[in-house]
Amino acid sequence: MLPYQILEVANCHGGSLDYILSLIEEFSFIKGVGMKFQPLHPDKIATKDYEWYNVYEKLYFDLSEWNTIIGKAFETKEIWLDLFDEYGVEVLESNKTSIFGIKLQASVLYNEAIIRGLEKIGIHDKILIINISALEIDEIQERLSVFNLRLQPKELWIEVGFQAYPTELEDSAFGKISHLKNYFNNKIVFADHASGESEDTIWLPICAAMHGAHAIEKHIMHSKLETKYDNFSSIDFNKYNILLNNLKKYIELKIQPFINERERIYLKNSLQIPISKYSLNSGSLININSDLDFKRSGQAGLSVKDILDLQKTKYILNSNIPVQKTLKKEYFKKAVIATIVACRMKSTRLEKKSLEKIGNLTSVEKCLQSCLNFKDTHFTILATSDLEADKILENYTYSPAVIFHRGHPEDVISRYLGIIDKFGVDIVVRVTADMPYVSSEIVDFLMAKHFEYGADYTVAKHSAVGTSVEIINASSLRKIKNHFPNADYSEYMTWYFQNNPEHFKLNFVQLPSTLIRDYRLTLDYKEDLDLFLEIQKHIDDLKKPQNIHTVFEFLDNNPNIALINSHIQLKYKTDKDLIDMLNTNTKIK
Repeated sequence: MLPYQILEVANCHGGSLDYILSLIEEFSFIKGVGMKFQPLHPDKIATKDYEWYNVYEKLYFDLSEWNTIIGKAFETKEIWLDLFDEYGVEVLESNKTSIFGIKLQASVLYNEAIIRGLEKIGIHDKILIINISALEIDEIQERLSVFNLRLQPKELWIEVGFQAYPTELEDSAFGKISHLKNYFNNKIVFADHASGESEDTIWLPICAAMHGAHAIEKHIMHSKLETKYDNFSSIDFNKYNILLNNLKKYIELKIQPFINERERIYLKNSLQIPISKYSLNSGSLININSDLDFKRSGQAGLSVKDILDLQKTKYILNSNIPVQKTLKKEYFKKAVIATIVACRMKSTRLEKKSLEKIGNLTSVEKCLQSCLNFKDTHFTILATSDLEADKILENYTYSPAVIFHRGHPEDVISRYLGIIDKFGVDIVVRVTADMPYVSSEIVDFLMAKHFEYGADYTVAKHSAVGTSVEIINASSLRKIKNHFPNADYSEYMTWYFQNNPEHFKLNFVQLPSTLIRDYRLTLDYKEDLDLFLEIQKHIDDLKKPQNIHTVFEFLDNNPNIALINSHIQLKYKTDKDLIDMLNTNTKIK
């Protein structure tokens, strides 16, 4: 939308009625804008000893002449009056129904005769512009308050700009526009007084409009008749046309859509799109930082955002992608996710610990109960060995939703792969059955980070023992199996990943502080069982929800109970011989 325009006639007429009527006619083709006049009386605006008094005498039109001028301009314009004295108020009163708005220069903002005259006439249906040249912010605020209270105009606009002889570019007050917008909600008018011979006369008002000026005031003069006064900053009909055309062209830039179609085409034709940096295998996720190059390509393909959006909704590659190829949506599929709970009856430190009761459920059932709360998992599987001693676990699956699976007694990876092949699993949530309070909140958080990162393996950096899990791509388990056909130590599956960072995209995640404590919540010793019995009694007695927050709250408030098993260390973190052996035997050579 173009800024509102006010054509300032000022004193270019030199007191000639013919000049001013001809000027009005010359600009009659422009509709829907304002035209402003300056009615004044030499004896009311100045004393006889003032240097411009004699000029004011020449500029004077009587009331009937002003009625003629205003009547002529009113045919095509919205009429504004610039009031300098009580005579101007008289002209206003005589033509009140034709007047659209009133302007008060900074020099008359305290003229009580004018203010009282406007109060008497009433300008509730008029717009009032006040020029604030040389006024400080607090003075502007005070004048706005006075005029709003006493005159109650339809709207009150603030004008910047003053006319010096000559008016230099730095006098334009252009910088005040944004400053005033920080303090006031009033519309801003920019009065340009640059030399009519300069390029500034065209571009200053355009810049003001682009910076938020609601209206621009521009001095005009006749294109053929001699202009004796106010010609320095005035432009004629031809130059105003140039200004108007440029103004339209540039203002249209402000209302363009945020993205236009040519911009979209340019980006589409020049965009560097993701290209596979290496051969990418089916069943893997894309890590934006390590797996991709970015090039312009004749191949159609997904953008980074497209890939991230797919993985955010838990999609995974279902095709092998050669090196230097783009990625397409058909190369992805919804990942099948399974929680696999490994369990055996061979425990030595706490015999048959899986069948120890915690409340009304066995330890393994309590773990499965927690696992069934995991979101976005397709299967929950209790995975044990095919030895006779472990067959009893089939009676403790807790829910018909839990699948019972038997496989290799020592090679846990083989046991997992049997499940993966049978059910077409892409992502494994690895749980051990000695974790009755494994946290669904942690699993949800890690799962989101696994897909976001494009990982092969995801684990929390810090967590309470027994509350967190590992998230593993099935394709990565196959890769380990290719390097370790027997996988003799896969009970300690963690080592196969964390000892081989050059072969896997490892994702170590910092959990939110609300999900982290130093408590021990795994079942290996009698003290662990004693702790769990206390926790479960609290949950059952108070009918609390069974989740990590309830457990942490109870232990936080009962530190003496948390001490029951706090002295017990994890063997795989403290047994140096075991650690050395695992480091040696799980490293891909």
